[in-house]
Amino acid sequence: MPKLCVNIDHVATLRQARGGVEPEPLWAAMLAEKAGAHGIIAHLREDRRHMQDEDMRILSKVVQGRFNMEMAAVEEMVEIAMELKPTVCTLVPERRQELTTEGGLEVKGNFEAVRNITQTLIAAGIEVSLFIDPEPEQLRAAHLTGAQTVEFHTGTYANAAAAGQAKHLTALQDSARLASKLGIKVAAGHGLTLRNLEPLLQIEEIEEYSIGHSIVARALFVGFETAVKEMLELINRPRISKAALAAPPSYRF
Repeated sequence: MPKLCVNIDHVATLRQARGGVEPEPLWAAMLAEKAGAHGIIAHLREDRRHMQDEDMRILSKVVQGRFNMEMAAVEEMVEIAMELKPTVCTLVPERRQELTTEGGLEVKGNFEAVRNITQTLIAAGIEVSLFIDPEPEQLRAAHLTGAQTVEFHTGTYANAAAAGQAKHLTALQDSARLASKLGIKVAAGHGLTLRNLEPLLQIEEIEEYSIGHSIVARALFVGFETAVKEMLELINRPRISKAALAAPPSYRF
């Protein structure tokens, strides 16, 4: 059964909007795990726009399941990761002016740097995941770094018009199959919601989903535990036929 890991960055985004102490990301992590989430994700960006160093220290001690530290492939973050020892580090691209991560990591074009960081983290006992676009060349390069996991960027799929989603879904499916053949664990994330997740659930190779913004947004209206449980309910449903995928979602908004 696929796993759900909840990204709590945007709880910190709301806190930082006022520069105060509420809401605390720690509480979101605890509620997500109470609701059944398999792991917690937090991205310590270089500009510290949401998560702060102290958040990461606290989460690394309190999270009971998988603690996934998203980070840029830079020495500063490697040093922090070596201190915190999260379960997994996901290397992601960062640009200061972006609102959120806009695409996958360029592994092929920065192979030596990515491989060196990957091997350093693995030697410290930390699992490494590379956040990449579902492209064969990037996937093969990721495999050569020694990373145990790839997380496919699903933003292009999620943001496409309904008529154009099929080709992006095919790319995700083909890449997931190739990753499985290469012996790499497959995760997927970015832009996933109750409305667009169901087709991805038909891809058997995807073992884990990373979802944050839509859960935090939904939590404003139904509460954090309920928002996580709704997503888990969808993920845990038996796989359905392609014909059934055309049916309207059962959730009411």
